[in-house]
Amino acid sequence: MKTLRAFIESLCSEQCAGREPGSAGGRAARALVLEAFREAGLEPVEQPVPGCSGANVLAPLRGDQDRWVLVAAHYDHVGQSGKHIFHGADDNAAAVAILLDVAQALRSRPPKGRGVLFAAFDSEEMPHFQTEAMGSEYFARHPTVPLDTIDLMVCMDLVGHAVGPDEAPDDVRRSVFALGAERSEGTGVLVDRLARSEPGLIIRRFDAETIPPLSDYWGFWRREVPFLFLTNGRWRHYHTPEDTPDKLDYPKIQATARWLERLVREACARPEPSVRFLSGVRDDASTLRSVIALTQSLEPLSPLAAAARQTAEGLLRRCDGKGRLADAERSALQMLVAQLESGLA
Repeated sequence: MKTLRAFIESLCSEQCAGREPGSAGGRAARALVLEAFREAGLEPVEQPVPGCSGANVLAPLRGDQDRWVLVAAHYDHVGQSGKHIFHGADDNAAAVAILLDVAQALRSRPPKGRGVLFAAFDSEEMPHFQTEAMGSEYFARHPTVPLDTIDLMVCMDLVGHAVGPDEAPDDVRRSVFALGAERSEGTGVLVDRLARSEPGLIIRRFDAETIPPLSDYWGFWRREVPFLFLTNGRWRHYHTPEDTPDKLDYPKIQATARWLERLVREACARPEPSVRFLSGVRDDASTLRSVIALTQSLEPLSPLAAAARQTAEGLLRRCDGKGRLADAERSALQMLVAQLESGLA
């Protein structure tokens, strides 16, 4: 496979023209993904998605048991508008490059235990999002492995950029946010244990309900498949023609790939015969601890950060023994996270 940077640049090329599903650019991007999986030693297959005239690319790596960890990223983007190409380097070429890098590493030295299904989904963007024409939703309706054999679905979206302005501290810039670990038994413990295991990266947990469902994990969540969503949040170049490869943080992308490989190996080797989805569970406390850590680091840059930290500390004290806020107070938490994301964009 090409280097991470070279592959991202190829997906963002004029040939791929913004990777709109069903377009010539979308087909060119899919051909690149298929070729990269084959170069990694896997045997990818196309799963046509009729509603968007596109296709998912699926590449299984069989394990010692008939259970799976699914690792996914969407490869489509919004295409062109007139002469302007929406390159989608962060959204979501970087995640696809990480997906393929991890696939190559795991094919070279297969994990023990569960198999891994790598999925490059089509048609995640509007107008297909949360419709039957969305690639991941189509897969969930027509799975190539039974959904009840998937013990973890890892979804990546917007994982290519450093978090916050250039002058932000390293421990902010190196953050990757992990949502949904609380929704399955033992996953939060696993993510917390690995949170600082990779130099150059800090994994910060947020509850899945802190934001609306914004990516391919949506169809799995609503079917109670354990999931984990990795993202760096939206930034100022989101859905603009300025989302280009030169603006990405390549050391962070490489660190994310190494961290994800480690996570997948450990998820495959978990001793439990299956992983139980936890419905009705919420972890506001982890979200608030992440907000407190970020705002503490940002206080030298912004007087608003101290006020946000104090608000978060007050909310954390009001969480119950299970880490939940009362429903009436959750709007304050969601507003706090929205303000933080806006400030970091």
